[in-house]
Amino acid sequence: MNNQQISDLFKKIAVAYQIKNLPNSRFKVIAYERASEEIKNFPTPLEKMWKEDRLDEVPGLGSSMISHVKELFTKGKVSHFEAILREIPQSMFTLLSVPGFGPKKAYRLVTYFKLDNPKTVVEDIKVLAEKGKIASLEGFGEKSQKDILDAIGQFEKGQVKENRILLGLAYELSSNITEYLKKSPLVKKVLALGSLRRMRETIGDIDLAVATEKSDEVIEYFLKYPDQSQIVEKGKEGATIRLGNGRQVDLRVIPPRQWGSMVQYFTGSKAHNIQLRELALRKGYSLNEYGLTPLKNKKQKILEFDTEEKLYKFLGLPRIEPEIREDRGEIEAAIHKAKDQKPGLPQLVKLSDIKGDLHIHTSFNIETSHDLGSHDILTLLKKADSLGYEYIGISDHNPSQSKHSEDKILSIMKIRKAYYEHKKRSNKSIRTQLLIMLEIDIRPNGDLALPNQCFEYIDASIVSVHSEFRMDKEKMTDRVLKGLSHPKARILAHPTGRLLTGRVGFELNWERIFEFCKKNNKAIEVNASPYRLDLSDIMIRLAVQNGIKLIINTDSHSKEEMDNMKFGVSQARRGWAQKNDILNTMRYNEFKDWLLY
Repeated sequence: MNNQQISDLFKKIAVAYQIKNLPNSRFKVIAYERASEEIKNFPTPLEKMWKEDRLDEVPGLGSSMISHVKELFTKGKVSHFEAILREIPQSMFTLLSVPGFGPKKAYRLVTYFKLDNPKTVVEDIKVLAEKGKIASLEGFGEKSQKDILDAIGQFEKGQVKENRILLGLAYELSSNITEYLKKSPLVKKVLALGSLRRMRETIGDIDLAVATEKSDEVIEYFLKYPDQSQIVEKGKEGATIRLGNGRQVDLRVIPPRQWGSMVQYFTGSKAHNIQLRELALRKGYSLNEYGLTPLKNKKQKILEFDTEEKLYKFLGLPRIEPEIREDRGEIEAAIHKAKDQKPGLPQLVKLSDIKGDLHIHTSFNIETSHDLGSHDILTLLKKADSLGYEYIGISDHNPSQSKHSEDKILSIMKIRKAYYEHKKRSNKSIRTQLLIMLEIDIRPNGDLALPNQCFEYIDASIVSVHSEFRMDKEKMTDRVLKGLSHPKARILAHPTGRLLTGRVGFELNWERIFEFCKKNNKAIEVNASPYRLDLSDIMIRLAVQNGIKLIINTDSHSKEEMDNMKFGVSQARRGWAQKNDILNTMRYNEFKDWLLY
């Protein structure tokens, strides 16, 4: 089984515990949901981790879960899981793919109406609703029945629940709605919540919070958003709309005095909030989205917090940055910081710390076998200047070896260098410094796809894998290390080759990669493209823990894509990276000394 299949299995177990509602089920639901997410995003196949006896390195896996995973790989099944799932119809899990269906609702319908066929259950429910048979069921009613028909209609149009979108698109949609909301004078504050605020690689529905004293008016204003295609729900504390692209947006409104409590609570993650609730309980309070409710003195009013800082402070902690609220040690680190002990919370790298971008493609026709950029060198330099960068590295793809002789490639490289230098000299008003680099393919045998005499015409190179992704881990590691060993190869770009829209990354022996980089003063890229975000946050943290230097690059093929740096920075922050972990936070002269090392 691959990681996605194991993640799906763990999600089913979480749902099963939720249905059974046994003692301690709540904690098991949370544990299995978290494990499901961690497994889905873990960069190494769990089967490999099992074979290497390293399952204890997978975040979210406790000792009992590790034993279940071992049994899964040994026997092909887990007896404990089979026992839990035995009494739950498989058709229920199919129904969970339909918007608006939670576990208890789906379970109630399939068991009451005895719907056991996963292939027909959605159509069966639709027919029952059309005949009016669901409305008479206790706890449902006419409105619920209509909502079910609407939800199935959305499902049949392809608007499937859990159809997560890339961070870049979610950020754009959220930003557009945020700008719209800010135009209302009744809106005091507006903020994205959930996985979007934590800047996860992929996002489900978009959640927004607004602080206002006029909730009804703000909700009505929200419902008039120009791209709204359907009002899904409207209440006193918020509303839900569907956009033209089928994406759902939830708005929560709250008085400014409760702002801190709500945005903290709905930012999550669920596992992080569980830890906070434990701290609150020790102080005699229950934590929810409205604040802290006293458990003993019922006459005492709920404690409200208008900022997250005040809430965390009351619990004895400094504020924890949203990107690292994943229950991966941040609570313990915050406790250490509160006590002035080490290791405490990191001072995470900021977008304003970035001084340059070393992976940018121009429209100069270098006759590569890969894609060119959309803009010329001057347009990109001016864009860099507007971003306040001290330097950029132009890293066009290497010329195609299959289409040119070595002499022709050498000629192209000479012309390219002269062209870039001339353009820079002719535009002295541009303050941003230019580093002439190249992105060079690492061929399957580890050779770099550039004749050796051509290296004279570049300052340095980034190297990357663009073919033969299915090599064995050790062979791929040998390949990468051979390519990275060239004196002018300074940066390993998009290190696992993954594409979040469909390509699983290749596997490397990271112990060997880290050891080589540290010994030879090489850097590993954090690719900021929303389609890649490579390295993963887990691997970034591992790199940081091993003292590996990182560089955040956009891999831009247009001037607009240079704005994607924020996504790379957020990915680095999720990996607990600080300013001194990221090489392109250096000033130009210091960075150039490193690059030309």
